[in-house]
Amino acid sequence: MANETYRNDLNDWRIGLDKNIRKENGWLALAGLFWLKLGKSQFGSDPKCEVQLPNRLPARVGTFENNGKSVSLRANPGLKINVNDKLVDFAVLQPDIADDPSYATMDDVRLVVIERGHRVGIRMWDNQRAERHTFPARTWFEIDESFRIPAVYTAYDHPRKAFFPDLAGEKSEFPVEGYLSFEYSGDQCQLDVNKEDDGSLFVRFCDPTCGNETYPTGRYLTADEVDGKFFIDFNKAYNPPCSITNFATCVFAPEQNHLNFRVTAGETYTHR
Repeated sequence: MANETYRNDLNDWRIGLDKNIRKENGWLALAGLFWLKLGKSQFGSDPKCEVQLPNRLPARVGTFENNGKSVSLRANPGLKINVNDKLVDFAVLQPDIADDPSYATMDDVRLVVIERGHRVGIRMWDNQRAERHTFPARTWFEIDESFRIPAVYTAYDHPRKAFFPDLAGEKSEFPVEGYLSFEYSGDQCQLDVNKEDDGSLFVRFCDPTCGNETYPTGRYLTADEVDGKFFIDFNKAYNPPCSITNFATCVFAPEQNHLNFRVTAGETYTHR
C-alpha cells in the first residue's frame, strides 16, 4: 500500500493532468491540422478552403502563403485578423517552434504554423468544441509504489542522435542528452532521455503492455528529482496526446527505450 501522502499527491497530479487537456487551447480544443502546399492556401468555413474553419466564421477569411521558407497570412479585403493581440490584414507568421510563435485568433478559434521535419502546416484550436467537457476521464492502473524506482542520470559527453518514430510512420532524428539507469527485478535497465529547457528529464518508453492494456506506441513520463536524486515513477506514465486527438503530431519511444518487463503502472488505454 502506498503511503497516504504519496497517494494523495499522485492523485492530485493525475487530476491536474486531466484538467490540463480540457483547458482553453488545450489538447481537447484541437480541431484541425492542415499540411500546406507550396503557394497559397485559402482559409475560411467554405468546404472548398484548404484550411477549413468552423461554420460560424466567414466563408473566406484570407490566404496562407508558403514560400518554402516562411508562411505569411493575408486577410481578404475588409477583414482584420488578431495576430498576437494586434489587428492586421497581413503578417509573416512565426512557427510554433520559434521563441515567439504567431497566434491568429478569431471567435474562440486559434491558428498557428507548425513545422515538423520537412512539413509545414496550420494547427487549429476551437475552444467551443464539446469534447473539452464530454471526453472521458483518463484511466489508471492502481498505484503501486514499487514502480517508483531510484535512478541515476548519466549525461553523454556530447548529445547523441537517436531516431524517434512519429505518427506519420516516419523517423525523426533528435539529440539525446543522456540516460537514466535503474534496477528492476534484479535486471539493470536504462532509458535515453531528452533534457528539457527547464532541466527536467523527459522519457518516452514502450513495454509489453503496449497495444493491450496501454497505448500501442508507448507512454511518456518526466523523471522526479528530489534533493538531487532521480526517480522513475511509472505511476506517472501517461499517454501521448495522439491518444486523445487526431490532430497531435506525436513522437514515440526510440528502439533503445523498449523495456522487456510489463509496466502495470500509470495510464491505461481503452480503444475509443
